[in-house]
Amino acid sequence: MPKFNRMHLVVLDSVGIGAAPDANNFVNAGVPDGASDTLGHISKAVGLNVPNMAKLGLGNIPREQPLKTVPAESNPTGYATKLEEVSLGKDTMTGHWEIMGLNITEPFDTFWNGFPEEIITKIEEFSGRKVIREANKPYSGTAVIDDFGPRQMETGELIIYTSADPVLQIAAHEDIIPLDELYRICEYARSITLERPALLGRIIARPYVGEPGNFTRTANRRDLAVSPFAPTVLDKLNEAGIDTYSVGKISDIFNGAGINHDMGHNKSNSHGIDNLIKAMKSEDFKHGFSFTNLVDFDALYGHRRDPHGYRDCLHEFDERLPEIIAAIKEDDLLMITADHGNDPTYAGTDHTREYIPFLAYSQSFKGSGLIPVGHFADISATVADNFGVEKAMIGESFLDKLV
Repeated sequence: MPKFNRMHLVVLDSVGIGAAPDANNFVNAGVPDGASDTLGHISKAVGLNVPNMAKLGLGNIPREQPLKTVPAESNPTGYATKLEEVSLGKDTMTGHWEIMGLNITEPFDTFWNGFPEEIITKIEEFSGRKVIREANKPYSGTAVIDDFGPRQMETGELIIYTSADPVLQIAAHEDIIPLDELYRICEYARSITLERPALLGRIIARPYVGEPGNFTRTANRRDLAVSPFAPTVLDKLNEAGIDTYSVGKISDIFNGAGINHDMGHNKSNSHGIDNLIKAMKSEDFKHGFSFTNLVDFDALYGHRRDPHGYRDCLHEFDERLPEIIAAIKEDDLLMITADHGNDPTYAGTDHTREYIPFLAYSQSFKGSGLIPVGHFADISATVADNFGVEKAMIGESFLDKLV
């Protein structure tokens, strides 16, 4: 029998907890990541009040400088640590794939100067639409439609842009370029970006509606990812007939591999929490693993370098954490972590190479405190250990530490 009948993993996208040992090997607008610290700098710059995560042990996680406004608990209710990334990358897919046990030794390709003319021309020829060249660079998803949406409405041109992640995104007004056409163009873009020198993690359809000055992205986003290059622990669970639930963009990140129940995309973090709780309360979910991504921290505030918004987003999650805890059963395990950093006080708009926090809670715990600092993939090894399946490429279980 497994120690925990159900395990729930929640990824707070980009909520890093301090520069990783190799952070200076990664740069942000030409500045090494060695001084990045997402949670630390938010706490110091604008204050951070997350009493529910603090109660689990967030303030107890070892750091050179304690989190300024997150006190350590003398008697935490959960277990805590921080985890280091092994893989050569600091993007969403690399982080999530490593969390599920893979070691990415060759990072995906990114295009800080925009996509090469060869790719743009091929998309134009396939679609019969011109591409707005001025948008072809790393861009905020909302800023790019503010800047070029009016032109698209007039000309029908495609808005193609990238970001800090290895992604190609196509924004299209739903009244100008129908969804079926947008999806078809994205599928073609996926087909020509599967090999180096343009091996991209995801192609993302970014539909929007509205009028100039009042554009809004819709929930009709679609992600076309590459499949993991080796079996992850999600695959191992699925092959063993164990339920695996995806909440948010998890299914997209793994291209559906190993997922047998998809709760769909999140419209917001709050909507994602609603979907997680819905899954947890489902009579069908009696045994297995749920995997949730809450992306607003990263997409809305990290990349836009908005520490106040990031802080408020953390506050909102913390305020809803008791609802999540109330939905878990006595033999469930709740785990909270991240996938990389995105320090909103730092240079540039890229992710930052950081440790990620790890918090664990179960009603069945008889102890609490710190567990040894480990690696991202230790989470998947712990999940595999609990359910009696093989682990993936890397990771060491800490299941015996959760007592």
